[in-house]
Amino acid sequence: MTGAEVVTVARSWIGTPYVHQASVRGAGTDCLGVLRGIWRHLFGEEPGDIPAYSLDWSEPQRDEVLWAALADALIGKDVDDEDVGDVILFRMRDRAVAKHVGVQSRIGADAAFVHAYRGHGVVETALGFPWRRRIVARFAFPFEQEE
Repeated sequence: MTGAEVVTVARSWIGTPYVHQASVRGAGTDCLGVLRGIWRHLFGEEPGDIPAYSLDWSEPQRDEVLWAALADALIGKDVDDEDVGDVILFRMRDRAVAKHVGVQSRIGADAAFVHAYRGHGVVETALGFPWRRRIVARFAFPFEQEE
């Protein structure tokens, strides 16, 4: 499996409406739901149960719940070491917990990512400065490396 194949799966979710806590391609999903759907496509069963979460998920406690879960299931990377197929984690507001994810679909001058965004559904968005400044972590899927 390659990063390009991850992007193909991610792009197959484009157009899915935004539905909080859902993960059904074509019917409804949130940003975590897209990632869960990609995981199921790549590996089958999800790596763990996802507890119900609210829109203010983990903010009152200031717990980086999503960051910790991604670090457990994926391979951490340097934030600047971008490649297609990477999972990128965003902090949407200064001093807020990081709780938005997407999959990098292009790198370089035309960098972009696929994500589910409230009010927009699943879209592919340019990864320009307004988004880049919010990136706090980057991960790769745990594929076995081909020799």
